[in-house]
Amino acid sequence: MRKFFVLIFTVLGGLTACSQVDYSIDSMWMATAEWKVDSLDGFTLKRCHFSEGTLFCSAQHLFVIEIPKNSPRRLSFVYDTALTEVSAFAENHHALAAINGSYFDMTLGNPVCYLRINGKQVGENTPSKTDSVNRKYYQYATLALRGGRPRLTVPDSNRLSEELMKEKNIMTAGPMLLRDGKMVPQRDDRTFVTYRHNRTALGIREDGTTLLLVADGRFKEEAEGLSLPELERVMLWLGCTDAINLDGGGSSTMYVKDSGVVNYPSDNNIHDHEGERPVSNAIIIL
Repeated sequence: MRKFFVLIFTVLGGLTACSQVDYSIDSMWMATAEWKVDSLDGFTLKRCHFSEGTLFCSAQHLFVIEIPKNSPRRLSFVYDTALTEVSAFAENHHALAAINGSYFDMTLGNPVCYLRINGKQVGENTPSKTDSVNRKYYQYATLALRGGRPRLTVPDSNRLSEELMKEKNIMTAGPMLLRDGKMVPQRDDRTFVTYRHNRTALGIREDGTTLLLVADGRFKEEAEGLSLPELERVMLWLGCTDAINLDGGGSSTMYVKDSGVVNYPSDNNIHDHEGERPVSNAIIIL
């Protein structure tokens, strides 16, 4: 009988902890996590699996590429009129690594956010049915490359404002997750924000280190995915001062040369490395 009450107390205690909005335990999980680290050519690949019931009271699988400021490695945007897997984008452009980029129309294949590559505009911030002037919620963050290094800005509400930017390589996505070391308030009326999904994000540390993150999702016992508020905290705990949310869900993919797809894309509903979704654009490391 005593063992029975101990078990009940333990279960109820766990449920209570998971029902509270207290992230101190989660920050501890992140701070004490044992990451598998691979030192590659000018960048590192870090992987960590959090077992069920731990980080955010869930199972999580995180993959992070870190590029130091003094690294010779640079970022580049790639795009094709035909939907292409991230691994194929990387191999076609002889990249060392790659992640998926911004949002796109899965039927038509075109970007639905502003995209400029080497001075040529190949995507626009598509308007909503009722508002052709203001941008959509997921178009409120802009990633520009200067010499292959990222710069993050929050554009104004006019969906055409990127056309005034001078950089030759610009990718709009969003929303912004972190700005000047603080989490950006997110809407609470959209499942895109509040539900857990696979996520892809890019962050910048104060010392200039660039982080590319993929969080797997849609596999309950292995990786449940993150809400945007949870993703914000992960990027903050990883040391980022600024961070942007990119396309996620079945698109979330990380590829590394000689290793292939390192995460577990979910588009085939099987927990393996084969579930890549063809995408419109990607961010590659050269």
